[in-house]
Parts: sequence; structure tokens; C-alpha cells
Amino acid sequence: MRAAAIAEALDGKRAGRDSYMCCCPAHLDRTPSMHISDIGGKVLVKCFAGCEQSALIAALKERGLWEPTTDRPMPRKTARDLGPIIAEYIYTDEQHRPLIRVTRHFPPKDFRQWRPNATGGWRAGIGDSRRPLYRLPEVLEAAIVFVVEGEKDVESLREMGFVATCNLMGADKWRTEYNELFSGKTVVIIPDRDEPGMAHARAVFEGVKPFAADVVLIDLETAKDITEWFEQGHSEVELMSLLEAHWTKEGAAHGESY
Repeated sequence: MRAAAIAEALDGKRAGRDSYMCCCPAHLDRTPSMHISDIGGKVLVKCFAGCEQSALIAALKERGLWEPTTDRPMPRKTARDLGPIIAEYIYTDEQHRPLIRVTRHFPPKDFRQWRPNATGGWRAGIGDSRRPLYRLPEVLEAAIVFVVEGEKDVESLREMGFVATCNLMGADKWRTEYNELFSGKTVVIIPDRDEPGMAHARAVFEGVKPFAADVVLIDLETAKDITEWFEQGHSEVELMSLLEAHWTKEGAAHGESY
């Protein structure tokens, strides 16, 4: 049952009596490559794409699906175990029709994903739901789009008058299908200042670069993310100044004047 709980949390599919196939949480996985099973009371995990066992366990621990002290999987939390919802984010299609709901809980800090049910409400998990970019309709209409790691940062930028987006579930979940959506746009990437955040930003940069008119990667230096940067007292004017400094530098490198 412990393997079943992990598989359910990762939207896995049954592969045998006590085994499942899931998308591997340790790498960008679009086709399920992680096998998980209960054998003799012990949970076994293996990534057929080649991820190390330690990487699998670390990724499961990060999602609260593996007991850190005993390396025993933790059962999936129920709604009763979660803290109160402090924010919710709705992912929609191009016509603003809801596809996915993300709830943020605290305390303790946690996130849950939901998909529409037949009665106009929500059911736990996203199953095979389409995974659009957050605030997709705004992205499609804008000439300049900021790309950040999470929904909270998107909303922080929107409060300052910018168009921003992110992908579902944060770092290492960017999909190649997103890249062409930025054709002809100026894309400003603001990473979280940690190793996964920087790796995610580089992946986004390389992905959108062939399509975008311009791609800018901004390191905020003094803050872990754009939300914290604004909380430190920085303004939208300062953010635009960082962009203008980049464009001025690029123009000078190409012999142009501004």
C-alpha cells in the first residue's frame, strides 16, 4: 500500500499486482520511467532512464513521499491532514476555461493539485489533464513576458503591472510545447536563486531562445526570488532599470545607440 500511495501522488499507473509506473520525479520525465513496487514489505524504486537510486529517494523526500529518518515511504496526506488554504491558482486554457487548480497550504507549507469534476467542483490530482502555462491567455497577448518558478512570483509581478507566467510544479517541469508560445516576444527569466532554480532558468532560456525576439536572464543577487525582492523594498521602476541596463549593454555590444 505504501507504493500505491506514492504512485497515486505522482499520478502513476498500475503495472502489476503491487507495482506501478510513474513519471520520475528526479528528472524531466514525460513518459513514465520510474517503477515502484512493494516487495516483502519494502518499497523499491527504479528509474529506467538511468537516475541514481539516491536521486530518486531525494526527489521523493522533497515531495514528502519518503520518510527522511528511516527511508520509509510516507502515506499520502489526506485533505484532513493539510493546513488551511492560503492561496489558490487556476490554470486555464486559451478561452479562460479552468483546467487545473493549485492550492497552497500553511502551516505546514504544502501544495495540492486538482482537476475539474463533473459537478463544477474539483477532485484531487490532475490525472491526464492538459498542463498549460499559468495565466496562458495573458501570455498569448503580451509582447513582454516574465517567466518565474512559481505562481506566487507570477502574482507578485502582476501586482506591479507585468505579465508573467510559470509552469505547473516549478523547477524541472518545463515542457518543450511551451517554447513556441513565446514566438516574437521578449522573454525575461527571473530564477529562484538556488541550484534547481538556476538549472530551470537555463532550460527555459535554451528552450525559448529559438522562438523569442529577445531573452533576458536576470539575477536579482540580493533575494531568493522576485517576491522577496519586492518585499525588500525594490520597485517596478528598478526592475525596468535592470532590463534597460541589459538592453543598453547589448546595444553597445552591437554598435547601436539608445
